Amino acid sequence: MRRWREKIRASTPLHVVSLAEIFAICGLVASLIYLLSFFGIAFVQSVVSNSDDEEDYLIDARHAPAPAPTAPAPCALLGNPAAAPEKMPEDDEDIVAAVVAGTIPSYVLETSLGDCRRAAGIRREALRRITGREMDGLPLDGFDYASALGQCIEQPVGYVQLPVGVAGPLLLDGRRLYVPMATTEGCLVASTNRGFKAIAESGGASSVILRDGMTRAPAARFPSARRAAELKGFLENPANFDTLATVFNRSSRFGRLQGVKCAMAGRNLYMRFTCSTGDAMGMNMVSKCVQNVLDYLQDDFPDMDVISISGNFCSDKKSAAINWIEGRGKSVVCEAVIKEEVVKKVLKTNVQALVELNVIKNLAGSAVAGALGGFNAHASNIVTAIFIATGQDPAQNVESSQCMTMLEAINDGKDLHISVTMPSIEV
Repeated sequence: MRRWREKIRASTPLHVVSLAEIFAICGLVASLIYLLSFFGIAFVQSVVSNSDDEEDYLIDARHAPAPAPTAPAPCALLGNPAAAPEKMPEDDEDIVAAVVAGTIPSYVLETSLGDCRRAAGIRREALRRITGREMDGLPLDGFDYASALGQCIEQPVGYVQLPVGVAGPLLLDGRRLYVPMATTEGCLVASTNRGFKAIAESGGASSVILRDGMTRAPAARFPSARRAAELKGFLENPANFDTLATVFNRSSRFGRLQGVKCAMAGRNLYMRFTCSTGDAMGMNMVSKCVQNVLDYLQDDFPDMDVISISGNFCSDKKSAAINWIEGRGKSVVCEAVIKEEVVKKVLKTNVQALVELNVIKNLAGSAVAGALGGFNAHASNIVTAIFIATGQDPAQNVESSQCMTMLEAINDGKDLHISVTMPSIEV
């Protein structure tokens, strides 16, 4: 700059520079670039990224490329580090603080606010503050919480997404069926589908329903075992069945009493009522009908103390010999004959190997384990996946998946006869 001032005083053209002046100019530019990179790079990057975001936002959605799929984040409720929550409206902040403080019970939010989605969001935020855990892997939006109010769940904070696959067609009783399965177990749908293929290529399977009756078994206590035995004799006397059926059936258009079987433990009496329930699974139906009979019996047995409407002699959601022997819900046998060429082509094995495997594993192995209704390979996986996909109670998988698989070589050992016996499918 000093040299330029001297040139101006001497009326020397400024564009005429010496070699020393060229080096000075290059050093000045280099210094400016260094200062910009050291102090201004963050500012420049923020400006560039904001500009890119605005341009992306202005792209018409019809021409925007679909976002690449990303793996879902694991549910932070299991211990992931907390992320910064979205800011809530001021009114909701006050409600969240009240829920955290305990001045507003969480279960009254739906009825108090009149907005089920908002209630779930507030409850979720209150839970986050109380536990210090995020729930990023648990979706909140995209579910109709009002439809579940008073029906399916209490105090919701989100919902679980499960993939649903379809296996089929299954050729059963002359019908082609496609079976939905909700599962996160890889290869379950594929292996089921392969079984369906083997059945279809061999002509299909057939089924028969042996029994169809839901049960409920109240437990009652009496002053003495003799008194309990008197009621047992009354309930199991065929002469009293019509009277009991009239009382039992009066609260339902579909529930029809089929029989009563009793068991005693000391002075406690367990009364197992079995009834048809139409197309319903029928747990609530049979419970109401049983209550009718208990009210009726109270007149002649005023000393009967009903301990529970369900005394676990039913037996619901538990592995029990009574269900395995007597049945509960639908008792079903299905069978098919798999041709020798299909066994080799589709199942990649031979008839004799499968028969041997079934005896050593499903029958003898389960017997060694003391299994109750577990004489099968993996019936529970398939039953549970179908139950979840079709809205059944997945907890009833316990007794619904009780199954005995039988394999026999027929037609001079060439073909495979396979059957499954399931005495307590509750649907």
